[in-house]
Amino acid sequence: QVQLVESGGGLVQPGGSLRLSCAASGFIFGLYAMAWYRQAQGKQRELVALISSRNFPNYADSVKGRFTISRDNAKNTVYLQMNSLKPDDTAVYYCSADRTNYNTYWGQGTQVTVSS
Repeated sequence: QVQLVESGGGLVQPGGSLRLSCAASGFIFGLYAMAWYRQAQGKQRELVALISSRNFPNYADSVKGRFTISRDNAKNTVYLQMNSLKPDDTAVYYCSADRTNYNTYWGQGTQVTVSS
């Protein structure tokens, strides 16, 4: 059974930091590209950051220089370090696993709220 379980969300003040984690199970983690998406209230889900199976990262322009995606294949976990958070970063953050010609898997999401 495939599971993606996000954790680490919460309430943080503008300029603060959070680290999200996504623990994966039920598939061969090292063969999948892992990504973080977010969906703010009333908006479409958008890609935040992606890390390939070969550990190459890519970021949305809105988070470049502030967010860092990483993965630990030994722990089947992907991380999103978020620094210099802004109110516009407020959203539900979702972890996903993707591999060409295979199903895409999604986590249940974790809420991040940036507010003073």
